[in-house]
Amino acid sequence: MSASAFDLDDGRELLGVDDQVVLPVAQLGAVLLLIEVSAQIESGRIGALDELERTAGPGSRSALGGGGVWSYLQRRRLAVTDAAALVGALRDPAAVNALLGRVGLEAVRARADDLGLRRTALLDEVRSERGPDDAPGLAVGTTRELAQLTALLAQGEVVGSTVSSRVLGWLSLGVDLSLVAAPFGLDPVSHRRTDHDLQLVNAVGSDRGVRSELGVLRGPGGGVAYAVTIAFDDLTLDHRLRVLDAAHAVGADLLAHVR
Repeated sequence: MSASAFDLDDGRELLGVDDQVVLPVAQLGAVLLLIEVSAQIESGRIGALDELERTAGPGSRSALGGGGVWSYLQRRRLAVTDAAALVGALRDPAAVNALLGRVGLEAVRARADDLGLRRTALLDEVRSERGPDDAPGLAVGTTRELAQLTALLAQGEVVGSTVSSRVLGWLSLGVDLSLVAAPFGLDPVSHRRTDHDLQLVNAVGSDRGVRSELGVLRGPGGGVAYAVTIAFDDLTLDHRLRVLDAAHAVGADLLAHVR
């Protein structure tokens, strides 16, 4: 397990476990995509209501490996901000690829470099199968860089306050509270407002043998920015459940810090 956490009030490092090891982070790479989308909206390079076209038809799982919602909807075109909302809420693969096709992978990589991310990158579009000429996974990163990036988003310092706020708004729709966020007791589909003095913005990456999460948790006692990645042999359900238990333990410690 790799984990990193920082106090949002004074910047103290609260947790650092193998936090500079580069690991696959699955759909957490889409956070970098959303940052670039928000920045291009702000600069006027793309319009918030520009329409994107889905490449796969309704119900098609072959092109993207399933998941998400858009591939099951009849509507083939969505506004840029609607697609970004689907990525923030459901890490929707069709929306990831449509947005990536509009802003460009090189622009996302350049933005990550500008943000000082040296070991964290979005490598490719979503693919159901990866051949020898494809990147081995969607994204890689270190939990230290991801936690620091999350802290900068929370402080409005990623490109600017408007860009940061827009990205946080998309991520606040996230419905996956199965990992670090599980002990927080929040409603998975409705937690944008403060609930029992807690407020969470998070994103989750999930693939075979990978579980990863970044987030900002605020409570009456303060706030934390965190990132956790667990790469494991997904051989049995017991292996997977032990991973969930480890993520929940980190979440319980973070909850204790902010209460």
